[in-house]
Amino acid sequence: MSADSSAQSFDAIYVQEFPFVWRSLRGLGVRDGDLDDAAQEVFVIVHRRLSTFRRDSTIRTWVFGIVRNVAFKHRRQLARKPTTSEAPKGEPLQPGPSPLERAQDNEAAAFVQRFLAQLNDKKREIFVLAVLEEMNITEVAATLSIPLNTAYTRLRSVRADFQKALARRRGAPDAVHDRP
Repeated sequence: MSADSSAQSFDAIYVQEFPFVWRSLRGLGVRDGDLDDAAQEVFVIVHRRLSTFRRDSTIRTWVFGIVRNVAFKHRRQLARKPTTSEAPKGEPLQPGPSPLERAQDNEAAAFVQRFLAQLNDKKREIFVLAVLEEMNITEVAATLSIPLNTAYTRLRSVRADFQKALARRRGAPDAVHDRP
């Protein structure tokens, strides 16, 4: 691959995958104040390693592996140094929603961020990819290099956890009825 085609590939990957990288980093627990640095770190690694990408998987799967490692590193660094608590912020909103809609959106985003923060890494990854990114479960299993049945089991478990968290938020009992 020539330097020009490599640069073009990188530019295309950057444009196509930046929103996914940003959302994934955020979902995997990188603080809002660290998102710029973490996203830059992901794309520096992508640029550096692009020539070694074997195309055994999709670009998105390969990039998510890098995202996962960068997010883990950022969370580990955060755990090592005490900092002030930073409240999660909502995604930038499109102009037009009413103040009530904006408040509800921000409240929902904060709820999801709090939910994600209490999950272990395996459940957080499944939730981000399958629920937030709406990847199909086969692609999720391939991205995480886990058996398909394991992916289904984790997804069922994290969905049940989310339903329980929603029920607690609404003040309803924790009982969640499983469907056959």
